[in-house]
Amino acid sequence: MTPAEETIDIDDASEGMVLAQDLRDAGGGVLLPAGATLSASSLASLRRRGIEQVQVVGAASPVEEATVRAERERQCARLERLFRRCLTGSPANASAVLFERLLAYRGSC
Repeated sequence: MTPAEETIDIDDASEGMVLAQDLRDAGGGVLLPAGATLSASSLASLRRRGIEQVQVVGAASPVEEATVRAERERQCARLERLFRRCLTGSPANASAVLFERLLAYRGSC
């Protein structure tokens, strides 16, 4: 571990932090590569997998809330564009259900 790296508890990690090393599961498989930026969904997934600590680059301050909000809005707009044709018509089609599940998984749009 270099001086710029810091090992922190997963509960202290926040969106925008960057991994200093590959994050591996107990079997040695790579969950996230070095240089990956942590997001709310990746942190939730790591907690579900029982990951307790991560090595981050300098524990830099998290990305500003406005930046995170803007990125979420961009992603939601992208989802709406991708699913624009399936959202008109019968409400129970598989694509509409997938769209709703994606929105629920992402948090809020």
